[in-house]
Amino acid sequence: MSLVMYDLDGTLLDTATEITQAVNLTLEDFSCRHVDEADVRRWIGHGTGWLMEQAWAANAIHIANKSVPWSEVMHRFMIHYGDTAGTSSQFFPKVIETLQKVKSIGIKQAIITNKETKFTERILQKYELNQYFDMVISGDTLPFKKPHPGVIEHCIHTLRSSPGNSLFVGDSEIDVATAKAAGVVCWAVPYGYNHGRPISMADPDRLVPDISDVPNYFRGIQ
Repeated sequence: MSLVMYDLDGTLLDTATEITQAVNLTLEDFSCRHVDEADVRRWIGHGTGWLMEQAWAANAIHIANKSVPWSEVMHRFMIHYGDTAGTSSQFFPKVIETLQKVKSIGIKQAIITNKETKFTERILQKYELNQYFDMVISGDTLPFKKPHPGVIEHCIHTLRSSPGNSLFVGDSEIDVATAKAAGVVCWAVPYGYNHGRPISMADPDRLVPDISDVPNYFRGIQ
């Protein structure tokens, strides 16, 4: 059985604007200065907790004398991101057309993201994406998340595929490292959130301008 797995943020959808909005609303709650969207784009990929830590650290000079429980910071972020998730995301080129085509030719599809389940589900529902995917693995679905290869291995095993009949498409060095550790071919798109570095530096198996060539890959291995 052939299987293609996709990262979500930076690969299928540009979600940086709504994430930035949630981050800055959280910072406002603690009288901290805003961060730029360009910074948030560099921080996306490790999950919302790590991202918020970077935004908080960027405000170190403003929070040095504040005693704020980190749980409260994250609580406020979760509230704000719950409000902004799925409000301003934009599809990257060729995404919907490719998902439709891959599904129509009988190839299974899955999402593997480090975003928490409740936010992943909100975005998938908002843009009616659930119809395309046989499995969705979020950052809190399993005891581990990317770059642990177990997320890909679990997906492959559950959907009865194999590493040789599977493909992972992502936008970051985290995605490439995860796929390589799992023994799966990895394609990378150049328009995502790779911490401000060219994704070519992560040495993906192939750098593609968009995801539209995915169906042709499976024709080649079948």
